[in-house]
Amino acid sequence: MQRGTNLGRLGGYNQAVILDAIRRAHEGVARVELVELTGLSPQTISNVVRRLVDEGLVREDRKTVSGPGKPRTLLALEVSSRFAIGIHLDPALVTLVLLNLDGEVVASARYEMPAVGEPDQTVRAMAGHVRELIRSADVAREKILGIGVAAPGPIDVPRGIVVGPPMLHGWESVSLREPLRELTGLPVLLDKDVTAAAVAELWASERAEPENFAFIYLGTGLGAGVVLQGEVLRGATGNIGEIGHFPAQVDVPECFCGRRNCVGMALAFRTLIQQGMDAGLLPPGQDLDKLSLTNEAAYQLCRMARQGQPEALAIFRNAARHLGTAVAHVANLLDVDRIVFGGPWWEGLADFALPMLRQEVQEQFVARAIHEVEVTGSGLGTEVGAIGGACLVLDQTFSPKASGLLLGNPA
Repeated sequence: MQRGTNLGRLGGYNQAVILDAIRRAHEGVARVELVELTGLSPQTISNVVRRLVDEGLVREDRKTVSGPGKPRTLLALEVSSRFAIGIHLDPALVTLVLLNLDGEVVASARYEMPAVGEPDQTVRAMAGHVRELIRSADVAREKILGIGVAAPGPIDVPRGIVVGPPMLHGWESVSLREPLRELTGLPVLLDKDVTAAAVAELWASERAEPENFAFIYLGTGLGAGVVLQGEVLRGATGNIGEIGHFPAQVDVPECFCGRRNCVGMALAFRTLIQQGMDAGLLPPGQDLDKLSLTNEAAYQLCRMARQGQPEALAIFRNAARHLGTAVAHVANLLDVDRIVFGGPWWEGLADFALPMLRQEVQEQFVARAIHEVEVTGSGLGTEVGAIGGACLVLDQTFSPKASGLLLGNPA
C-alpha cells in the first residue's frame, strides 16, 4: 500500500492513504497500527481519522486488548455510507452495477442494447436504467458518488466522446459523458472497458506491495489494461491496450483495420464459429453478422470444449496458442508479475483454457529465470466491465495517487 507524508499541504493525499488502509483491514485496524502501516505521525492519524468519522466514512468499531495498556478501538469502513454506479457499454448488452465502498455489488441489472446506430436512444435508456437501479436498491440519491462508464475504444477522454468502436456501428464521435450527466444529474467518468477492468482488479486486490499486472480483457473484442507500481496506465490519449492488432502467425478474416493477421480476429466469434462449421460441430450457414446469434453459437462451441469434445478442444487450443503468444509479448514488454484474464467471454473458457494459456505465457516469458509470471483468472465475473466503471468513481474519489505528490498538482 501507499505511504503517507507528514507535510501539511498534502492532507488530501494522507486522507486517501489512511482510508485505503482502513478499507483493506477487513477485521478493523487501530490508530496505532495505522501509524505503522502508513508512516504518518500519531497526530496526523488522529486528525484525519476524526475527519473521516465526522464525514461518516469510518466508524469506531469494537475494542480489542492485546497486551498491557488500554484497550484499542478498532476503526472500520462504513461501507454503506457512499455508493458508485458502473455501466458497461457492450455491443450486445448494457450492464449496470451499484457498488458500496467495499467494492461489493449491492444491485445489478442487464439490458439488451437498443438497435445499433441509435446512440441517443441508448444514452436515454442508460439514464433511465440508472434511475431504476437506484430506486430498486433503495439507496438515498445523495449517497451516490457518481457514474463510471466503461466503453469500448477508441474514446476521447477529455471530451467524453466514444469515437467509432468497431462493433458499435453508428457510434462515430458520440458524446456520452455530458448527456448522461445532464440526464441523471450525477457526475460521470468515461474510460475504456479494458482500463476499467484493470481498475476493478486493483481495487479488489488484497496485496500489500505495489501491483504490476496486465488485465487481458476477453469480450466482443480483445484488449489489455495495465497496472505498474500500483498505478493504472492509460497512454497519451487514454486508449492503451489495443493488443487485438498484434500480428498472429496465421491467415485470418480481414480485420476492420484492413490487415489479415490480427490476433483479435483469430479469437473473434465469427472466426471460431466458421471453424466450428468447418469441423461439423455447428450447423452450416450460421449468420456471422448478427451479434446475438454469434454470441449463442460461440457459447455453444465453448460448452462442447468444456465437455471434452475433441474437435472443439482443438479449435480453442489453437486460439489459446495465438492468444498466449500475444500475451507473452505483453508480459515481456512490461515485465509484469501477473497476467489476469477476465471479461464476459472468459468465464466460459476458464476451466480448460487457463492451463493452456499459462503454459504458453510462461514458456515464452523471457525473464522466467529471474521470476515467474503468475497467470490467473479474475474473480470478478462477467460483470467486471461494469464493476470497473463503478471502481473508476471509487478510485478517483478515495485512492491515493502518487501523481498527487508532484509539485504543481492540487493537494
